[in-house]
Amino acid sequence: MAARDLTRPLADRMRPRTLDEFVGQPQVLGPGKPLRQALEGGQLHSLVLWGPPGTGKTTLARLIAQRSGADFIALSAVMAGVKDVRAAVDAARAARGAGRRTVLFLDEVHRFNKSQQDTFLPYLEDGTLTFIGATTENPSFEVVSALLSRARVYVLKSLAPADLAGLMRRALDDAERGLGGEGLAIDDDALELLARAADGDGRRALNMLEIAADLAQPRDGQRVIALAQAGEVAGGTRRRFDKGGEQFYDQISALHKCVRGTDPDAALYWFCRMVDGGCDPSYLARRITRMAVEDIGLADPRGLQVAIDAWEAYDRLGSPEGELALANAIVYLACAPKSNAVYSGYGEAMADVEKFGTLDVPLRFRNAPTRLMKDLGYGQGYRYAHDEPGAFATGERYLPDEMPDRRYYRPVPRGLEIKIGEALARLRTGGRARGDAVPGGTPGGD
Repeated sequence: MAARDLTRPLADRMRPRTLDEFVGQPQVLGPGKPLRQALEGGQLHSLVLWGPPGTGKTTLARLIAQRSGADFIALSAVMAGVKDVRAAVDAARAARGAGRRTVLFLDEVHRFNKSQQDTFLPYLEDGTLTFIGATTENPSFEVVSALLSRARVYVLKSLAPADLAGLMRRALDDAERGLGGEGLAIDDDALELLARAADGDGRRALNMLEIAADLAQPRDGQRVIALAQAGEVAGGTRRRFDKGGEQFYDQISALHKCVRGTDPDAALYWFCRMVDGGCDPSYLARRITRMAVEDIGLADPRGLQVAIDAWEAYDRLGSPEGELALANAIVYLACAPKSNAVYSGYGEAMADVEKFGTLDVPLRFRNAPTRLMKDLGYGQGYRYAHDEPGAFATGERYLPDEMPDRRYYRPVPRGLEIKIGEALARLRTGGRARGDAVPGGTPGGD
């Protein structure tokens, strides 16, 4: 029986040694794909590998250097500094003098600040080294543009459950580097559970398999990892969620768009994804309230109250009961009629405030508490709406005199805004109906 190498984790021992062993990423390494063609043609170029943890970024960088016959220098931006980069450059210069190429791999490249990233540029320009950066964050925001312009970005994706299951099967069968030769077997349902719990992360899958192997129970002359042991290992694992990173904002964006798009089921899914990932429910409560005012608006004014009530309920109940109140609000808002009329009108009005500057309030709308102000014409000509027929001063203009007419608020033909729009239209054309003077209530009704 082969002895297990306890000095190195299984995930490290099982790193692919060739491109054929590499699991997943057909969008990058499939037949005819640019990176595959470049490697097969021996065309080494600088690149950035962007993807979630455990998708093979470091391994792929090593394989690229190996396939190109280049020296490989690995640095981590978490621990390395400019001094380490300079030492790597010196080594690359020496290799170049001996006729060898060098790949400098920088893991977590987004952890380097702008000036640190800029130190690579001269050596990429003169061919001293080929740069490969790895990041879990969007390079558009985390990698300086000068470096991006000299490196091609390849996007790696989370591994599919089938890929993860295959990766674990290989580890169980491999006697040289994996768990083969130890008389281990795994039930199909246990393997499926571990593959799902790994959540697209190959490293996590192998780490869980290694722990599960220690819990395997004897059965029919073998040590078997059954569903019970897999459940013990997988229990408590969380889905990927970067609080404050791009994935965080992608998910809250998806939640907001589901509410706006009137899909309560998808909205609940993304809400649960964020709660499961550890998002602060108070943050979600604030965003839900924003959805109520931005996308539901006056089409259903009750939406704002539902959102605020849910927020208060969460503050009173805490977790996990309070999340259900937020879920209620999300479903209500997703099903409610939609209007961004006030949101759009607010933006247009703010633009006009900036455009026209500090225009004077017309004299007729100014209060006149003193004799001087009355003598200056303050308040003269003001039409008190309650003294007008229907409490509406037909023809009165309330904007500054220097401004053109504006219609910022344009009610949509949905929900309560149908009635609001009808009431405003009647008033502006000279017609009146009982209740029209209160368009925020129940226009045209009792």
